[in-house]
Amino acid sequence: MVSILIATRNEEKDLPECLASVSWSDDVHVYDSWSTDGTAEIAKRAGARVTVAPKGSSGVMFGGDESAHRNWALQNIEFKYSWILLMDADERGTAALQAEIAEVVTRETDIVAYRIRRRDIFWNTWLRHVQVTAWYLRLFRPDCVRYERLINPVSVASGPIGYLQEPFDHFPFSKGITHWIERHNSYSSLEARQIQKNRDQGEKFSFLMAIAGRDASVRKFHQKELFYRLPGRPVIKFVTLYLLKGGVLDGRAGFWYSVLQSIYECMIVLKEKELRRERD
Repeated sequence: MVSILIATRNEEKDLPECLASVSWSDDVHVYDSWSTDGTAEIAKRAGARVTVAPKGSSGVMFGGDESAHRNWALQNIEFKYSWILLMDADERGTAALQAEIAEVVTRETDIVAYRIRRRDIFWNTWLRHVQVTAWYLRLFRPDCVRYERLINPVSVASGPIGYLQEPFDHFPFSKGITHWIERHNSYSSLEARQIQKNRDQGEKFSFLMAIAGRDASVRKFHQKELFYRLPGRPVIKFVTLYLLKGGVLDGRAGFWYSVLQSIYECMIVLKEKELRRERD
C-alpha cells in the first residue's frame, strides 16, 4: 500500500532500528550514497532493495546538490506503490503513524502529499519548543513532488497538501556531537553556496509571503531569504530559538541545541563572506 524510501550514507548504526520501524511495508528501498560500512548488507538482510546513487564525473554525487540527489531517486527508482514514505536512517516510525498512513492513502481525495510532525530527540528530551521546523512533507505521490535548493531542500508539491496527526521520531545526535558538527560543517558550505546562487540569480523575497504564505514551502523560502539579509544572524538565531520559540522550556537540551544552531549559523555567515571575497 505504501513504499518506503530511506536515504543513507554510512548508516550501519541507525539503519537497523529504522528498518524495524517500517517493517510493515513489503516495498522498502534504501537509496545509498556509496557507503563504506555495512549499510548495504544490513539493508539487504532486512529484505530492502538497495539502489546506489550515481556519481558524476567529479566523483561527487550531483555536485553536492541534495535536491538533484533526491529528485533522481523519485524519478528512477521503481516503487511498487503510488505513495512513498520518505525517511532518514536516524528516524523512527510509530505504530500509530503506520495506522494513520494506512487510512489516509485509501481515501478518495485530491491531496497529493502530507506533512508529518517530526519530534527531535536530544539527551532523551523531546525538543518540543526549540525545533526550527516541526512539519516535514514525507508522505507523497512521487510524481507530484520535486525538491529545490542545494541543501536542506524545499519540497514542492504539484497539488493540495494535508497534515497527519501522528508524529515520527528523529535522533539527530545518535552518532554523537562530533558527527553532528562534522555534518553541519558540510551543510554550512552548501548553505553558503546556495546564498551566493540566489544572489546571482536575483532571487527576490516578500516579507508578506514569509509571514502569510499559504504553503509552508513558500513561507520557508521567503523566511530564509529574509533571514539571510539580517545582520548578526547567529545571535538572532539563538534568541529566536531559546527565548522566542521557548527553547528555555526544553531545559538544558534546549539551551545547548540553541547554541549549536547559532554556531551552525556562524559557520554559514563566515563561509558566505569567504566566497564573496574569493569572487571579488
